[in-house]
Amino acid sequence: MIWRTLAICLCAITPGFADQNGMDMSMDGPMDLAMGNMVPYLHFTPGDTLWFLGWVPKSTGAMVGACIGIFLLALVERWVATCRALMELHWSTRASTLFSDKSNGSPVPALPGAGKLRRLAPFIPSHDITRGVMFAGHTLLTYLFMLTVMTFQLGFILSLVVGLGVGETLFGRFSPSAHLH
Repeated sequence: MIWRTLAICLCAITPGFADQNGMDMSMDGPMDLAMGNMVPYLHFTPGDTLWFLGWVPKSTGAMVGACIGIFLLALVERWVATCRALMELHWSTRASTLFSDKSNGSPVPALPGAGKLRRLAPFIPSHDITRGVMFAGHTLLTYLFMLTVMTFQLGFILSLVVGLGVGETLFGRFSPSAHLH
């Protein structure tokens, strides 16, 4: 009987001490990470980890340098996208020429929807391997940009958006899709 009463008392007292185990479970402040804090709202404060644990711009100069680097990387992304589009157009016309030489018929249209009969272009290693490598590089850049936006650092986000806009202004006119509308 005494043991039962003691067990009931311990069960009643234990939940009162569970929230005081030395851990701060408050969600009001930034999350403590190994090297810095992750602030879950848009902010301009330095100290966010950018892509790697060692890349934590903490001073104003480091933040400016990181923003310039993101801006330049955004320009490179738009340049790569334009190069991919131009190379697709070139590869399409070249594959059409190669296909028409083999079949001794009329050339296959460069755009997939331009002809009544659509033919599959042959596998050309110099075209298709390069296409795959460029796609992988372009995808890597877009994932890096996604991780940049996920820091919620407004300096990073604004430099990224401005860099993409300037890059599209510089390189977008060379893209074949720019002349379709």
